[in-house]
Amino acid sequence: MTKLIMIKPLLTAFALLSTIGTYAGDREPIKLWYQQPAKKWDAQALPIGNGRMGAMLFGNIKSEHIQFNEQSLWSGDKNWDGEYQTGDHGFGSYRNFGELVLDFEHADSAKEYRRTLNISTGVHTTSFEINGTRFTREAFASYPDQVIAFMYTANKKGAFSGKVSLMSAQGAVSIASGNELSFAGEMSNHLKYAANLQLVQKGGRVHVEGNSLVFQNCNTLVFYLDARTNYKPNYNSGWRGADPFLLIKQEEAAAKKTGYPKLLDRHIKDITGLTAAAMIDIGQTKADIKLLPTDIRLKKYAAGGNDPDLEETMFQYGRYLLVSCSRPGGLPANLQGLWNNSNKPPWASDYHNNINVQMNYWPAESTNLSACHIPLIDFIVAAQEPCRIATRKAFGETTRGWTARTSQSIFGGNGWEWNIPASAWYAQHVFEHWAFTNDMVYLQKTAYPTLKEICQFWEDRLKRMPDGTLMAPNGWSPEHDQQLVWDLFQNYLDAAKALGIDNDYQKKVADMQAHLAPNKIGKWGQLQEWQADRDDPDDQHRHTSHLFAVFPGRQISLTKTPELAKAAIISLRSRSGNYGKNENTPFTVESTVGDSRRSWTWPWRCALWARLGEGEKAGMMIRGLLTYNTLPNLFTTHPPFQLDGNFGISGAIPEMLLQSHAGEIQLLPAIPKGWAADGSFSGLKAHGGFTVDCKWHNGKVTSYKIRSARPVNIKVRVNGELKVVTSVV
Repeated sequence: MTKLIMIKPLLTAFALLSTIGTYAGDREPIKLWYQQPAKKWDAQALPIGNGRMGAMLFGNIKSEHIQFNEQSLWSGDKNWDGEYQTGDHGFGSYRNFGELVLDFEHADSAKEYRRTLNISTGVHTTSFEINGTRFTREAFASYPDQVIAFMYTANKKGAFSGKVSLMSAQGAVSIASGNELSFAGEMSNHLKYAANLQLVQKGGRVHVEGNSLVFQNCNTLVFYLDARTNYKPNYNSGWRGADPFLLIKQEEAAAKKTGYPKLLDRHIKDITGLTAAAMIDIGQTKADIKLLPTDIRLKKYAAGGNDPDLEETMFQYGRYLLVSCSRPGGLPANLQGLWNNSNKPPWASDYHNNINVQMNYWPAESTNLSACHIPLIDFIVAAQEPCRIATRKAFGETTRGWTARTSQSIFGGNGWEWNIPASAWYAQHVFEHWAFTNDMVYLQKTAYPTLKEICQFWEDRLKRMPDGTLMAPNGWSPEHDQQLVWDLFQNYLDAAKALGIDNDYQKKVADMQAHLAPNKIGKWGQLQEWQADRDDPDDQHRHTSHLFAVFPGRQISLTKTPELAKAAIISLRSRSGNYGKNENTPFTVESTVGDSRRSWTWPWRCALWARLGEGEKAGMMIRGLLTYNTLPNLFTTHPPFQLDGNFGISGAIPEMLLQSHAGEIQLLPAIPKGWAADGSFSGLKAHGGFTVDCKWHNGKVTSYKIRSARPVNIKVRVNGELKVVTSVV
């Protein structure tokens, strides 16, 4: 029997279950839609992906270009020593796989054009009318069946005539045979790659013409696209596995046998199990605004309009993108997720570990996408041995453990400068996956050994100062490094205690943590970035490294360290152009200027303000991101385009609604006035393996439910009152 934890004003059990159940299951699908084809790849085209393979869709009427990627197509070699050459050798870069081009014989202008991406189901649709004939195109990327499928239909028989071509972005020559197009090649680093397109048509006929397929008078067209490399995420195998073409042929044959309708059904069941796992309702947008295309709504919002549904869409879009580019068995999301149309992408479209790849995964646990976190953890584990080698070469052969340079490739490559606390930040993700799931097998086999080894690196690295404190030497931001190491040690201690092992090493780690140089409050009330009190209150740098302990760390909180939290508020106001000395200086979206307007800066500050209980300022950060650093297709731009802003904001918004980092579950810790009237959330996750649903009115919680695998007593802070409740199964 379901036990409900109720708060006055009372809601009946049936009402609560109806509200949350209907909200989670029957809510309208969330869509991005436009009235014209896309012209710009990064700003207007729309993404689909199955975690491994993705495509960007333009929706052109006469000549449709579909650019596609596979996440393991990388140039470069091992490169452990810091060079950042992003060509064929050295560090390398993520590469464009190719393009699918369909040239139709019908006209190039149309009526009633509509281009839609349903981010609930992952289905892209384009529809339009030409001379009385209604054309509909559908596309999705299937994780269960590992192909991208496209279907073209019309309300008139024989409506499709034209040709289709498949082109490699790496110079391979396409071959046409029967109803198939394919190419295969080998990059300069001996990475093999291949792609295959299979056409299934009804009516009409298909024949080969050069390296294209020509279709004539067909009723419907269905295409199955697959692309792979021989990459294997294993250092001991030289990062290479089996030739990709055989598996491609097997997957496409299975897709063809299954058929498009069943593929679509399996795809929707798979993806909605993730996209619908967490929902938020933060208000209602006016009906006339909801009827507008997404790009127009974005413009109106940026001009100051109110559109809570657009904010909800931004939350769900980041989740959709993570589902689309990070699934078990694959690589993690890089700077561009997995979507890339260039062989020279910005920053190699690599794995930047000084915040970017970590921010990509902020929504993974809190928004009920734990499975999507696995690729990052697998990547960390796979990179450990090359990172050990690189670390010993740089810091001495007796160095235990490992860390990494700022940029990493899929071949164990370490490029650019050392980001010495990188491994400590990675360790947070390794730990958080356990903290949110309570998977004890994972903790014992994967998380604990990784945490302990990284602790040993810092045991060897920390320097004892004359006053007995321990300092992290030679860091970019000393306080940032200190806070990361504190977080690492706390995570290790929690993991070791959960397993009941290594008591002696627990004592050593606890002693090191206790002797870490402390956080300090400076002369103008700020949380010091340096041990010396030399912070400039006019410094508006985009980084807020010394606030890691607030978020995503857990060393500083309003309930446990209120004085440090107050100092963090002053520091954050200063960084945002609201001088730390003067708390009365007006704070607005517009006052957050210059270097602070970056795609990843807004989400971090949103989460920081939320952790500090400042709901209005957290809400301003959402508005700032959508106003200044969001493109018409809702991709975020640094500039240039990179997706950490999309992922980051989806991880920051839950912090406004639910927090669990400080030893208790807190409901609505930082809700802005614009969300307060009526709202709800379902499926958000809390530390300890809890799933939380909540409903509110006028900013006060009216009902909530906390679920877990077994009944557990837990502290919950509701409407300012701390109580102990029992979770339900």
